[in-house]
Amino acid sequence: MEKTDKSLIDAHLKGDPIAFGELVRRHGDSLLGYLIRICGNREQAKDLFQETFKRVHEKAHTLRGNQFKGWLYTIATRIAMDCFRKGNRLRVVSLNQKLYCDGENCRQLDAVVVTEKSDDPSEEAVKSERKKLVRQAVKSLPDRQRVTLVLAYYQALSYREVAAILGCSVGTVKTQISRALRTLAHKLPDVLGIEKWTVI
Repeated sequence: MEKTDKSLIDAHLKGDPIAFGELVRRHGDSLLGYLIRICGNREQAKDLFQETFKRVHEKAHTLRGNQFKGWLYTIATRIAMDCFRKGNRLRVVSLNQKLYCDGENCRQLDAVVVTEKSDDPSEEAVKSERKKLVRQAVKSLPDRQRVTLVLAYYQALSYREVAAILGCSVGTVKTQISRALRTLAHKLPDVLGIEKWTVI
């Protein structure tokens, strides 16, 4: 039977040399993907990743309950937001991930922006330009909106989980996402269509 995250933390605190590595193995890929999406820079994301697990090691004794994943993302998000505040403005998220959800139905931004591949070079050039416009629009979002959007859609966390990570209310999460999607719709009306970005 697989150990829980909490039992691995407890084992780590008792000196088990394998437990911490198992936590990194279990959550590392997802966390690194998250950091890359909010940074747009793999090397910077790796630095934040290392700092996050260093902080997890140092603060392991403070974990309460069985909410390791939320605790981990809270640490990573705070480190990233500190980086933003210090002027190390991170770049744009990947466009090959889920960005718009309507209930259980999630679509990829690429599916909204770019349809099937075409052999026509002029069509491909138009699609490439659209992707560039979307990247610029996402990059222009305020840090808080971008991070909220990535947590909710890219990491598929519930609004309640996002609120816990960001230390705000569920209502604030909904507001941030609504504003982010509305901003993208207004910046890219010809590319996306405002109706596709309405949040209920």
